Amino acid sequence: MNIPSSALSRRSFLLTTAGAAAGAVVAHAADAPPAPTGPFKLDPLPFAFDALEPHIDAKTMEIHHGKHHQAYVTKLNEAVAGQAGIGDVKTLISEISKAPEKAQMAVRNHGGGHFNHTLFWSLMAKPGAAGVGGAAGGKIGAALEKSFGSFKAFQEKFADAGMKRFGSGWAWLVAKPDGSLAISSTANQDNPLMKGIVADADLGSPILGLDVWEHAYYLKFQSKRADYITAWWNVVNWSHVDELLGAAVK
Repeated sequence: MNIPSSALSRRSFLLTTAGAAAGAVVAHAADAPPAPTGPFKLDPLPFAFDALEPHIDAKTMEIHHGKHHQAYVTKLNEAVAGQAGIGDVKTLISEISKAPEKAQMAVRNHGGGHFNHTLFWSLMAKPGAAGVGGAAGGKIGAALEKSFGSFKAFQEKFADAGMKRFGSGWAWLVAKPDGSLAISSTANQDNPLMKGIVADADLGSPILGLDVWEHAYYLKFQSKRADYITAWWNVVNWSHVDELLGAAVK
Protein backbone atom coordinates (compact mmCIF):
# COMPACT_ATOMS: atom_id res chain seq x y z
CA MET A 1 0.00 0.00 0.00
CA ASN A 2 1.35 3.40 -0.96
CA ILE A 3 1.19 6.08 1.77
CA PRO A 4 1.22 9.69 0.57
CA SER A 5 4.43 11.50 1.36
CA SER A 6 2.47 14.21 3.19
CA ALA A 7 1.03 11.59 5.57
CA LEU A 8 4.49 10.15 6.17
CA SER A 9 5.80 13.60 6.99
CA ARG A 10 2.97 14.22 9.41
CA ARG A 11 3.50 10.83 11.06
CA SER A 12 7.24 11.49 11.40
CA PHE A 13 6.55 14.88 12.92
CA LEU A 14 4.16 13.43 15.53
CA LEU A 15 6.56 10.65 16.46
CA THR A 16 9.47 13.07 16.72
CA THR A 17 7.42 15.51 18.84
CA ALA A 18 6.18 12.77 21.15
CA GLY A 19 9.69 11.44 21.59
CA ALA A 20 11.05 14.89 22.39
CA ALA A 21 8.30 15.49 24.93
CA ALA A 22 8.98 12.17 26.62
CA GLY A 23 12.66 12.98 26.69
CA ALA A 24 11.95 16.35 28.27
CA VAL A 25 9.87 14.69 31.01
CA VAL A 26 12.67 12.23 31.74
CA ALA A 27 15.25 15.04 31.81
CA HIS A 28 13.07 17.12 34.12
CA ALA A 29 12.60 14.17 36.47
CA ALA A 30 16.33 13.58 36.50
CA ASP A 31 16.96 17.21 37.43
CA ALA A 32 14.39 17.25 40.23
CA PRO A 33 15.71 16.78 43.79
CA PRO A 34 15.07 13.36 45.30
CA ALA A 35 12.05 12.97 47.55
CA PRO A 36 13.01 13.46 51.21
CA THR A 37 13.56 10.25 53.13
CA GLY A 38 13.73 9.81 56.88
CA PRO A 39 11.73 10.98 59.87
CA PHE A 40 12.50 14.67 59.45
CA LYS A 41 11.29 17.07 56.76
CA LEU A 42 11.62 20.70 55.79
CA ASP A 43 8.33 22.50 56.29
CA PRO A 44 7.48 25.50 54.10
CA LEU A 45 8.23 28.94 55.46
CA PRO A 46 5.27 30.44 57.33
CA PHE A 47 5.48 33.46 55.01
CA ALA A 48 6.52 34.34 51.45
CA PHE A 49 10.22 34.83 50.72
CA ASP A 50 9.69 38.56 50.25
CA ALA A 51 7.38 39.03 53.27
CA LEU A 52 10.14 40.45 55.47
CA GLU A 53 11.26 43.08 52.96
CA PRO A 54 12.83 45.60 53.18
CA HIS A 55 14.48 44.38 56.38
CA ILE A 56 15.38 40.83 55.32
CA ASP A 57 15.66 40.31 51.56
CA ALA A 58 13.82 37.66 49.58
CA LYS A 59 16.91 36.06 48.00
CA THR A 60 18.52 35.52 51.40
CA MET A 61 15.32 33.90 52.69
CA GLU A 62 15.08 31.66 49.64
CA ILE A 63 18.67 30.42 49.94
CA HIS A 64 18.68 30.28 53.74
CA HIS A 65 15.55 28.12 53.87
CA GLY A 66 15.77 26.09 50.68
CA LYS A 67 19.51 25.40 50.68
CA HIS A 68 20.95 25.76 54.18
CA HIS A 69 18.02 24.47 56.22
CA GLN A 70 17.33 21.70 53.71
CA ALA A 71 20.95 20.56 54.03
CA TYR A 72 20.57 20.21 57.80
CA VAL A 73 17.43 18.10 57.36
CA THR A 74 19.06 15.87 54.75
CA LYS A 75 22.18 15.30 56.84
CA LEU A 76 20.15 14.66 59.97
CA ASN A 77 18.10 12.00 58.20
CA GLU A 78 21.32 10.38 57.02
CA ALA A 79 22.69 10.40 60.57
CA VAL A 80 19.68 8.60 62.07
CA ALA A 81 19.03 6.22 59.18
CA GLY A 82 18.24 2.74 60.42
CA GLN A 83 17.69 3.80 64.03
CA ALA A 84 14.41 2.81 65.64
CA GLY A 85 12.28 5.01 67.85
CA ILE A 86 13.54 8.39 66.63
CA GLY A 87 11.43 11.04 68.35
CA ASP A 88 10.96 14.70 67.55
CA VAL A 89 14.01 16.86 66.92
CA LYS A 90 13.67 18.76 70.21
CA THR A 91 13.91 15.55 72.21
CA LEU A 92 16.72 14.28 70.02
CA ILE A 93 18.98 17.28 70.57
CA SER A 94 18.10 17.51 74.26
CA GLU A 95 19.41 13.98 74.75
CA ILE A 96 22.34 13.79 72.35
CA SER A 97 24.27 11.48 74.68
CA LYS A 98 21.58 8.82 74.10
CA ALA A 99 22.24 8.75 70.35
CA PRO A 100 24.79 6.22 69.02
CA GLU A 101 28.26 7.62 69.58
CA LYS A 102 29.10 7.73 65.89
CA ALA A 103 25.98 9.82 65.21
CA GLN A 104 26.25 12.27 68.11
CA MET A 105 28.22 14.97 66.31
CA ALA A 106 25.90 14.86 63.30
CA VAL A 107 22.85 15.05 65.58
CA ARG A 108 24.41 18.00 67.39
CA ASN A 109 25.23 19.90 64.20
CA HIS A 110 22.38 18.96 61.88
CA GLY A 111 19.72 18.31 64.51
CA GLY A 112 20.65 21.62 66.07
CA GLY A 113 20.52 23.29 62.67
CA HIS A 114 17.07 21.85 61.95
CA PHE A 115 15.62 22.83 65.33
CA ASN A 116 17.22 26.28 65.41
CA HIS A 117 16.04 27.24 61.95
CA THR A 118 12.53 25.88 62.44
CA LEU A 119 12.27 28.05 65.54
CA PHE A 120 13.87 31.04 63.79
CA TRP A 121 11.28 31.08 60.98
CA SER A 122 8.44 31.03 63.53
CA LEU A 123 9.93 34.03 65.35
CA MET A 124 9.59 36.36 62.36
CA ALA A 125 6.58 37.77 60.53
CA LYS A 126 5.58 40.48 58.10
CA PRO A 127 6.56 43.90 59.44
CA GLY A 128 3.62 46.02 60.45
CA ALA A 129 1.44 43.09 61.46
CA ALA A 130 -0.03 43.04 64.97
CA GLY A 131 2.52 42.02 67.55
CA VAL A 132 5.43 42.26 65.10
CA GLY A 133 8.37 44.61 65.63
CA GLY A 134 8.48 47.49 68.03
CA ALA A 135 8.53 46.96 71.79
CA ALA A 136 7.24 43.68 73.17
CA GLY A 137 3.94 43.71 75.00
CA GLY A 138 1.94 41.19 76.97
CA LYS A 139 3.58 38.76 79.37
CA ILE A 140 6.86 38.81 77.44
CA GLY A 141 7.06 42.60 77.68
CA ALA A 142 6.51 42.49 81.44
CA ALA A 143 9.00 39.63 81.85
CA LEU A 144 11.67 41.50 79.87
CA GLU A 145 11.26 44.60 82.04
CA LYS A 146 11.44 42.51 85.21
CA SER A 147 14.56 40.62 84.11
CA PHE A 148 16.49 43.44 82.40
CA GLY A 149 15.05 46.69 83.75
CA SER A 150 13.60 47.86 80.45
CA PHE A 151 12.90 46.68 76.92
CA LYS A 152 15.71 48.90 75.62
CA ALA A 153 18.19 47.41 78.07
CA PHE A 154 17.16 43.93 76.91
CA GLN A 155 17.63 44.88 73.24
CA GLU A 156 21.10 46.25 73.91
CA LYS A 157 22.20 43.17 75.84
CA PHE A 158 20.75 40.78 73.28
CA ALA A 159 22.33 42.64 70.35
CA ASP A 160 25.64 42.63 72.21
CA ALA A 161 25.45 38.84 72.55
CA GLY A 162 24.92 38.58 68.79
CA MET A 163 27.75 40.97 67.99
CA LYS A 164 30.25 39.29 70.32
CA ARG A 165 29.60 35.78 68.99
CA PHE A 166 32.86 35.09 67.19
CA GLY A 167 32.32 33.40 63.85
CA SER A 168 29.06 31.53 63.35
CA GLY A 169 26.40 31.01 65.98
CA TRP A 170 23.28 32.31 67.68
CA ALA A 171 22.07 34.76 70.31
CA TRP A 172 19.31 33.47 72.59
CA LEU A 173 16.67 34.64 75.01
CA VAL A 174 16.11 31.77 77.42
CA ALA A 175 13.26 31.14 79.84
CA LYS A 176 14.31 29.48 83.08
CA PRO A 177 12.05 27.11 85.05
CA ASP A 178 11.49 29.81 87.71
CA GLY A 179 10.15 32.21 85.07
CA SER A 180 13.22 34.43 84.87
CA LEU A 181 14.79 35.29 81.52
CA ALA A 182 18.44 35.18 80.51
CA ILE A 183 20.51 35.97 77.43
CA SER A 184 23.16 33.63 76.09
CA SER A 185 25.07 32.86 72.92
CA THR A 186 26.14 29.56 71.37
CA ALA A 187 28.55 28.58 68.62
CA ASN A 188 27.58 26.95 65.36
CA GLN A 189 24.19 25.18 65.71
CA ASP A 190 24.33 24.55 69.47
CA ASN A 191 21.41 25.82 71.54
CA PRO A 192 20.27 26.08 75.18
CA LEU A 193 18.54 22.69 75.12
CA MET A 194 21.80 20.75 74.75
CA LYS A 195 22.60 19.51 78.22
CA GLY A 196 26.19 18.38 78.52
CA ILE A 197 27.26 20.54 75.59
CA VAL A 198 26.12 24.01 76.61
CA ALA A 199 27.16 25.33 80.02
CA ASP A 200 24.59 24.54 82.71
CA ALA A 201 24.13 28.26 83.40
CA ASP A 202 22.95 28.76 79.80
CA LEU A 203 20.44 25.89 79.72
CA GLY A 204 16.73 26.62 79.46
CA SER A 205 13.89 26.96 76.99
CA PRO A 206 14.87 29.11 73.98
CA ILE A 207 12.02 31.53 73.25
CA LEU A 208 13.89 33.93 70.95
CA GLY A 209 16.87 33.17 68.77
CA LEU A 210 18.87 35.21 66.27
CA ASP A 211 20.95 33.49 63.61
CA VAL A 212 24.25 35.35 63.17
CA TRP A 213 25.81 33.00 60.63
CA GLU A 214 26.91 35.10 57.67
CA HIS A 215 24.57 33.26 55.31
CA ALA A 216 21.69 34.84 57.25
CA TYR A 217 22.60 38.36 56.20
CA TYR A 218 25.60 38.63 53.88
CA LEU A 219 23.75 39.17 50.58
CA LYS A 220 22.10 42.34 51.88
CA PHE A 221 24.37 43.56 54.67
CA GLN A 222 27.77 42.07 53.73
CA SER A 223 29.96 42.25 56.85
CA LYS A 224 27.67 44.69 58.70
CA ARG A 225 26.24 42.34 61.31
CA ALA A 226 25.14 45.27 63.48
CA ASP A 227 22.95 46.63 60.66
CA TYR A 228 21.38 43.19 60.20
CA ILE A 229 20.54 42.95 63.90
CA THR A 230 19.03 46.44 63.87
CA ALA A 231 16.88 45.53 60.85
CA TRP A 232 15.85 42.20 62.35
CA TRP A 233 14.07 43.84 65.30
CA ASN A 234 11.45 45.06 62.80
CA VAL A 235 10.31 41.52 61.96
CA VAL A 236 10.40 39.86 65.40
CA ASN A 237 7.06 38.18 66.09
CA TRP A 238 6.54 39.14 69.72
CA SER A 239 3.12 37.51 69.80
CA HIS A 240 4.75 34.14 69.18
CA VAL A 241 7.54 34.82 71.68
CA ASP A 242 4.80 35.50 74.22
CA GLU A 243 3.24 32.11 73.40
CA LEU A 244 6.59 30.35 73.80
CA LEU A 245 7.10 32.01 77.17
CA GLY A 246 3.70 30.80 78.31
CA ALA A 247 4.52 27.24 77.21
CA ALA A 248 7.93 27.31 78.89
CA VAL A 249 6.79 28.70 82.24
CA LYS A 250 3.73 26.96 83.60
